[in-house]
Amino acid sequence: MEKKTLLWQLFGAIFIVLLGSFMHFLFELTGNWAPIGAIAAVNESVWEHLKLGYFPLIIFALIEYKFLKKSFNQFIVAVASSAIIIPLVIVVFFYSYTTILGGDSLFFDILSFIIAIFIGQYVSYRVLLIEKVGSRYAILALIILIAFGASFVFFTYFPPQLPIFQDSTTSGYGIVS
Repeated sequence: MEKKTLLWQLFGAIFIVLLGSFMHFLFELTGNWAPIGAIAAVNESVWEHLKLGYFPLIIFALIEYKFLKKSFNQFIVAVASSAIIIPLVIVVFFYSYTTILGGDSLFFDILSFIIAIFIGQYVSYRVLLIEKVGSRYAILALIILIAFGASFVFFTYFPPQLPIFQDSTTSGYGIVS
């Protein structure tokens, strides 16, 4: 079961990277259709790029759960762990390298996304190997996942005027940049 779980997490990492990459362009491909902006990147802000890890992760998790047959508690905590790690790694990587280099780099942006996804899936794998996870952790995990999803949607349409929400190409915020 351990090998099967690892293979699912590796497949998931590839799936998330590919779907997230596609979702980077989905808003533009749909003619800037506002409803798709809820899940796809609408500009070049750091915040919008975080959605590219979250929503593909959730889509993959919905598929994965059917096949892994792990307990819900264990599974939902694993997904939430990945959902926390992915944006954390992206943000730390982005602000670290831009501080060092004095600006952003497409190469490092892509690299940070890929690294974050693989680290997130590895953490998910490790959580899935835990024998038993209590129901209170599952409830907290579910709350975290819902809060993340709601935040990504809400702040796409109503972004605060903070640097993480600012489009690096237009200096605008949110869906109307």
